[in-house]
Amino acid sequence: MDVHALIVKTPPWQLRWRDESATAAFARQLAALPALADAFVTLHGPLGAGKTTLVRHLLQALGVQGRIKSPTYAVVEPYALPGLDIWHFDFYRFNDPREWEDAGFRDIFASPGLKLAEWPDKAAAVLPPADLAIALHPEGEQARVATLQAHTSKGEGLLAALMALGQPQ
Repeated sequence: MDVHALIVKTPPWQLRWRDESATAAFARQLAALPALADAFVTLHGPLGAGKTTLVRHLLQALGVQGRIKSPTYAVVEPYALPGLDIWHFDFYRFNDPREWEDAGFRDIFASPGLKLAEWPDKAAAVLPPADLAIALHPEGEQARVATLQAHTSKGEGLLAALMALGQPQ
């Protein structure tokens, strides 16, 4: 497994999304970054915070066609695009680290491609450090506060590129 050096130079960046269209706009910005193609992004927040919604918009922005479902019961949903493999994990029901080995997740994380993980704290003992962590918190019915934190040099590059683009409109 690739070991990432932890970095804490860049402070977290906080965004406020007024509604789902702002979430989609952010997803398009993130999808446009070339470094995302081989990144590990974790999504944090309570039930209903918008983690799966963000992933759905991101996958659509990357070119995934058709229905995008939450992998809550399957744990992982793979997507193959020309030149890009994507794995969307949902560790909400993950209980046993042996599941990690049995499911072949070590091999997935060792291979190139984008890995997106909801509820990463449930598998924290076996996951590598996230390049970019996104914490979502509901603010009323529609709005979300998103806090982005880089944990690796790749994540710092992603965060710096996003900050240079500014808050999506």
